[in-house]
Amino acid sequence: MSKTEAGIAGLQTASLGDGIVGRINELAAISESPGHLTRIFLTEQHRAAAELILRWMRDAGMRAHLDAIGNVCGRYEGERPGLPCLMLGSHYDTVRDAGKWDGPLGLVTAIACVGDLNGRGKRLPFAIEVTGFADEEGIRFASTLLGSRAVAGTFDESVLGTKDRAGTSMRDALTTFGLDPEHIGAAARARRELHAYLELHIEQGPVLEQENLPVGVVTAISGATRLAVSMTGMAGHAGTVPMALRRDALAGAAECIVAIEEFCRTDRGGLVGTVGYINAMPGATNVIPGQVSFTIDMRAASDAHRKMAVADVVRRIEKIAKRRELALQIDVTHENRTVPCAPWLKAQVAEAIAAEGFRAFELPSGAGHDGMAMIDIADVAMVFVRCRGGISHHPDEYVESADADVGARVLLRVIENFRPRDKVG
Repeated sequence: MSKTEAGIAGLQTASLGDGIVGRINELAAISESPGHLTRIFLTEQHRAAAELILRWMRDAGMRAHLDAIGNVCGRYEGERPGLPCLMLGSHYDTVRDAGKWDGPLGLVTAIACVGDLNGRGKRLPFAIEVTGFADEEGIRFASTLLGSRAVAGTFDESVLGTKDRAGTSMRDALTTFGLDPEHIGAAARARRELHAYLELHIEQGPVLEQENLPVGVVTAISGATRLAVSMTGMAGHAGTVPMALRRDALAGAAECIVAIEEFCRTDRGGLVGTVGYINAMPGATNVIPGQVSFTIDMRAASDAHRKMAVADVVRRIEKIAKRRELALQIDVTHENRTVPCAPWLKAQVAEAIAAEGFRAFELPSGAGHDGMAMIDIADVAMVFVRCRGGISHHPDEYVESADADVGARVLLRVIENFRPRDKVG
């Protein structure tokens, strides 16, 4: 029996979906409050989740440890110790009042695949490493991808002084968690240690469901620009200032928000724009708002497209502010470049999907992922798994057991038939 045939035979007997769902549910029970999943970086619940994941990794035949930032790291050696690895992973932190699949599905599936290999006593000509990234969401300290940036060697140590809502600095939180903030650099990996980084994740959108497909091949992780906008007019009495004489900051912001939506809706290149936060001052029923702040999040699969769109939106906002006699301030608060998935690795994902009997459908990721940091030390690729209704970052987030199984079988097939870049013909 050939290596490929042996891999397929193993896949035919594997049924991983139910076990994955069980572990997803077990992990979801670790939360700040019952009934509302919240598991934030460096909290007591975060530590409990890490300990559970470490146990699962060891049960799957991996050596496992926490690294210097709190990433959960497991290694399954290849045919001989010390070989470069194919790294699999996702994050185990959540947003507040989260769904249970975003992040953990990729991590739990990767562990299940290694467990399947270990159960068959199968070693490969490369190591497999599974990493549960400690902080991807950036909820506690408003800085995303902390875990993967540490692994990629791009962690910005200036954020250690950042404080959470309770006034606790990241530095102190790391110490309380049992980690040494002075040794975060020890989490960094070298490019020579990795063949590639591959992540399985729920789609977080409705496209696969519309295509009636359980899995898809990600083409790129869209870049994002976030802006903070402040518009200042003149507060006044709601009953005494004539409409024609008002400098209403909230009305101006509302016009801007509609302009952003209309601009993005008419775009044909996949651009998306969101105003997710707005605050009006002084915030009284009978007072004309004198100052308003709001955020803009704009994403596209092309950096050039996104940057041109942001510039266009800014010009539109400036015209509205000038016409309404509002003072304007716009600051860029976040900018991530688009990360293309490596064609050689993407092709292996497509082959695995086709071998499982499905159309290898390609789609971009509008959401950010740890691959945006890992690209600095490895080629990256992603497998998307269908989620019901495209709902994510919400308690209704849901993946069918059958789809989780298909995702696992695809990932396992990629692993068993993986060809490093220098071996791709």
